[in-house]
Amino acid sequence: MTFKKGFTLGIKSYSRAFVFIRKHRLTWYLLFPLLLNILLLVIGYTSTVNLSTRWFVYVTDWINMDSWEFWGSGFLSSVVEFFMFIMVRIMFFLMFAYIGGYLVIILLSPVYAFLSEKVESILTGEDFPFEFQQFLKDIWRGIRLALRNLAIELILTVVLFVLSFVPVVGFFTGITLFFVSAYFYGFSFIDYSLERKKMNITESVSFVKTNKGLALGNGTIFSLALLIPFLGVLISSFVSIISVTAATIATTEAMIREDLKAS
Repeated sequence: MTFKKGFTLGIKSYSRAFVFIRKHRLTWYLLFPLLLNILLLVIGYTSTVNLSTRWFVYVTDWINMDSWEFWGSGFLSSVVEFFMFIMVRIMFFLMFAYIGGYLVIILLSPVYAFLSEKVESILTGEDFPFEFQQFLKDIWRGIRLALRNLAIELILTVVLFVLSFVPVVGFFTGITLFFVSAYFYGFSFIDYSLERKKMNITESVSFVKTNKGLALGNGTIFSLALLIPFLGVLISSFVSIISVTAATIATTEAMIREDLKAS
């Protein structure tokens, strides 16, 4: 499959996935991103409050703030505490915005594994008997692949950051980084289908390299959702359900085309 055809298939499969989810009553899978967002909200708020409090106590001891007795010292202390709380929230938000996509993929990995299997079963009519041990293997593989892709992306991010200081070249680094992320996100979603074909990670990497357009097309929509200010990670968690469905539909079709071409 050419890059252009693969990319087009990756994009178009989203509209098919949306219809597919509604038609086959798979919308209840959207409950999992909802629960995940509630959990992340609680953990995130609790963590930032605790961290900012500890940081404030540390700074208070360091500058001996408790001994301040000048006029307005109480107000200044409150300002410092508020400033630290805001700084911790900003750092948490920036970190979450960068790795949030992979965090969603890792935490929802069990859901993706089950959903992808369900979608392919409906598409092909092939029955996939539930095996708990295999299910755990699917989850672990999804997590490993997500961590692998994140590590590679971090390395490429550092390289692109250095290149961003080069005149002219630096202009394209942001766009390049977006498509690098999209490629690896698409890779993660596609791999759930490849694992069922008994492909190991090396074979999966080879398949995705051959179908770069498909991976990029599938991951682009998810990456665009992540770019939404403030709500990117929240919205992308719901989009990911459609992404996995779209990846399964597109990968199944791509494999059928390859089989027909080979025969």
